[in-house]
Amino acid sequence: MKASPIRIALIATTLAFTTVGTANAAGCLKGAVVGGVAGHYAGHHAVVGAVGGCMVGRHLVKQQAQQQAAHRRAAQAQ
Repeated sequence: MKASPIRIALIATTLAFTTVGTANAAGCLKGAVVGGVAGHYAGHHAVVGAVGGCMVGRHLVKQQAQQQAAHRRAAQAQ
């Protein structure tokens, strides 16, 4: 049985919300959707792609927040 893209997106979204609390969800949902779609087209591994995308998305958002904080501190020091 082939899974439809809508079903895969629903599973990825559900997985994203159940594995991560709402306070830590920044970047996770977008990353899960992108990773789920990429995983689906790369050999029907949508769930694995969604989990990986969620982790990468959260990492990128955290990294961006740290850079913005550093810029703010540098601007205040001047």
